[in-house]
Amino acid sequence: MSMDSSDDDMPLARTNGHASSTFKGRAAPPGLSIRNGPVDSDPMDTDDAPNGTSKRKARSSMGKSVNYKDESESDGGAPLAKRQKSKHKEESDSDDEPMAKRKKKLPPSAKETSLIDSSDDDQPLGAKLAQKKASVEKAAAKEAKAIRAESNAKKAAAKRALKEESEDEPLAKPKKRQSNGVSATPATKRNGVKKAESDSDEPIAKKAKKITPVGKAKAGAKTATAPVKKAAASTPKPKKQVKSEEPEDGEEGEEDEEHRWWEGPKKEDDSIKWTTLEHNGVIFAPAYEPLPKHVRLHYDGKPVDLHVNAEEVATFFGSMLNSALHVENPVFQKNFFTDFKDVLQKTGGAKDNKGNKVDIKDFSKLDFKAIYEYYKAKSDAKKNRPSSEKKAEKAEKDALEAPYIFCKWDGRKEKVGNFRVEPPGLFRGRGEHPKTGKVKKRVMPEQVTINIGKGAKVPDPPAGHKWKAVQHDNRATWLAMWQENINGNYKYVMLSANSAIKGQADHKKFEKARDLKKHIDRIRTDYSRELKSDVMADRQRATAMYLIDKFALRAGNEKDTENEAETVGCCSLKFEHITLREPNTVVFDFLGKDSIRFYNEVAVDRQVFRNLRMFKKPPKVDGDDIFDRLNTSQLNKHLSSYMAGLTAKVFRTYNASYTMSKLLQELPLDKATTVAEKIKLYNDCNREVAILCNHKRTVGAAHETQMEKLGDRIKGLRYQSWRTKMMMLDVDPKQKKKKGAEYFNLDQDIDEAWILEHHKFLVETERTKITKKFQKDNEKRVADGEAELPEKELKERLKVATQLEAKLKKEHKTRKVEAEGKGPTVEKFEAAVQKLEDRIRTLELQSADREGNKEVALGTSKINYIDPRLTVVFSNKFNVPIEKLFSKTLRDKFNWAIHSVGDDATWEF
Repeated sequence: MSMDSSDDDMPLARTNGHASSTFKGRAAPPGLSIRNGPVDSDPMDTDDAPNGTSKRKARSSMGKSVNYKDESESDGGAPLAKRQKSKHKEESDSDDEPMAKRKKKLPPSAKETSLIDSSDDDQPLGAKLAQKKASVEKAAAKEAKAIRAESNAKKAAAKRALKEESEDEPLAKPKKRQSNGVSATPATKRNGVKKAESDSDEPIAKKAKKITPVGKAKAGAKTATAPVKKAAASTPKPKKQVKSEEPEDGEEGEEDEEHRWWEGPKKEDDSIKWTTLEHNGVIFAPAYEPLPKHVRLHYDGKPVDLHVNAEEVATFFGSMLNSALHVENPVFQKNFFTDFKDVLQKTGGAKDNKGNKVDIKDFSKLDFKAIYEYYKAKSDAKKNRPSSEKKAEKAEKDALEAPYIFCKWDGRKEKVGNFRVEPPGLFRGRGEHPKTGKVKKRVMPEQVTINIGKGAKVPDPPAGHKWKAVQHDNRATWLAMWQENINGNYKYVMLSANSAIKGQADHKKFEKARDLKKHIDRIRTDYSRELKSDVMADRQRATAMYLIDKFALRAGNEKDTENEAETVGCCSLKFEHITLREPNTVVFDFLGKDSIRFYNEVAVDRQVFRNLRMFKKPPKVDGDDIFDRLNTSQLNKHLSSYMAGLTAKVFRTYNASYTMSKLLQELPLDKATTVAEKIKLYNDCNREVAILCNHKRTVGAAHETQMEKLGDRIKGLRYQSWRTKMMMLDVDPKQKKKKGAEYFNLDQDIDEAWILEHHKFLVETERTKITKKFQKDNEKRVADGEAELPEKELKERLKVATQLEAKLKKEHKTRKVEAEGKGPTVEKFEAAVQKLEDRIRTLELQSADREGNKEVALGTSKINYIDPRLTVVFSNKFNVPIEKLFSKTLRDKFNWAIHSVGDDATWEF
């Protein structure tokens, strides 16, 4: 059965071409976010670090002188072929009604987000981004065809070579055969060229060096040679040799040689993760320390006595009264009170001073203030301890943790990631989690399963306890496991992010995304054609693939909505999650991963719009699935027919990395000169990818305060620049005529009130600095067995701040600044002004970067979706230290990317 389309009047069953995008009236181009900016700045839109800026104080300290260093369309009404009837009562379609009649405050607009090429010309930014997206998709299709053509050419050449060999082979010299009767593959072709072994995990542009793997390598293992994309000499030496900063406490013997697994041969069976494994288990949370007798929970204005177990649960809530987001949440309160009463019932309840039972049944009568104040005072005292005590405590903590930090994995020393068992407390969850506030119980050794090598010593459990089980599963990468009581999830102790096993998983993920380059054009062509399929299941699948590819929606899985937050993905979208607006706008509103609200208004292909309207037709109502003929498993099974192992989530990695690659390639080398400007360019590219992947975040409560402080810092540097220029005039008044009066004017945004406030800040900063120095000097003297300095010494030192106060007051009154420093000259002050201007420019770039990032989370895309080798290539190409782009943690995690790329600035995703 066919269906007429009012747009093209062509029977649906005969429409096999690409879905065309319409741009009528004010409709935005397909694939573009209308409200929150471009969802994909690149055509390749699909599927956790520093932003290149270092943390700075709001103000700098200073010395004797001021120092700033620091319509509606018919679809024919007929059902598609094989369309099943629904049992729901028919209702009118309400595409123009608000979703589920909910009134929600929209998230802040991302109009201020800084995007590449967002210049103020006559062309709208949206149109430019749509054009960019189309150009990237076109480039991807062209590249995919070229890759397949090259691959086919190589296969044809190989067949010809084999045919020539067989023709030239003497008949009297038969081929060697293996015991199973299969011809053995020669190590070398007759033309002398060694056949390359397949290694899909190796970079295409790199040839692996022959190495001896560290640890227990298998005898007779062959070194794989990766296919070479471009002619290259030997593997370049790494440009950045990052020193290892791993702790050495508890280490025995010499430091192991670095395990360069990315240069070694690929394992034939990668399901076996290890051969030998040794470790020391886990560290449990310390026992609860009861409250002092004078600190108690109050109920209805009176103190109550509790069993130690109930008291501990009360402290969970009382110690976090400062977290209003949680303790004032009705769901959090309700869940906590339910669990608290349950513990009370099991432990004998509460009693007053006379031993009489107190029936606690009203949460509003509970007073945790005394508990909160006790823990706050304890925390403040801990922070204010002498540095010697802090160092001693840290040394004790390090000594306790030393045996657990590393394990022996196939004879190599590998760092363990999370060897501490979570302490008991209150579950917070993410977003609007239905279980927030419930009590997380203490994990006991009897709940923990240990995974370890057969010949290794099993770690001893705490005295009086035993492990739940001990197993020797070499297909598992976890060292210990237990089940938590809130959601029944399993928690695992794994190796750290910089371990070989984690690095190999990352490498495999990005290589799989690179493989998708060969097939992306066929996949897009197929799903574009199937958008008009007569089979409902195929049409739904094609529509879902379009949304996943274009807008980076996650595939989505079914959840137990009673016990988990109601988060959804593409395949699990409900009727109420989508609102349609003519001619081609789709409004998404649902809770995505980690219960973060996904709200976006996007322009889609006209056929996709008609499909979604069809999927929402009566009798469907709120709560019904949009894609009722599709689930994630079916989608992934279909994708695997294009490429082994291809799933929906690979699209996010591919689109993010491919887009980033193209954006970086478009950056001209002469567009930025300073490191700060280059970092800003990198972050702009990263920001586009983050928007593509929908990595949004709510604006932090402290953002405005931080921006205000940064603005004050910039003003402070401008003020210091003005003071320096005035010192120049003090040395040579003729400079005013030579440079012009405008050069010496104070910035218009710096008014009298700000200057006076700034002067107070400078004086107070100086006093604080002197006082802290005095206290440190006394601590050192006490540690050395000397007498403390008298208070009069502090008063004498504070005179410097008093003198500064008088000096600034005089400057403000006379508008004249006396030259400072030894041998003041005009040249010295000119150099100082230039340095200040450079720092001002750097801070202004950082300010623009922070403002652009306030609604976008760059870290998620950088850590999880952008191939780290692209960042290394940017570092090489623009001569930006990798430390400015990757934190120490990320440099350790992506050590394989840094070393495998080396100094190469031409590597491509």
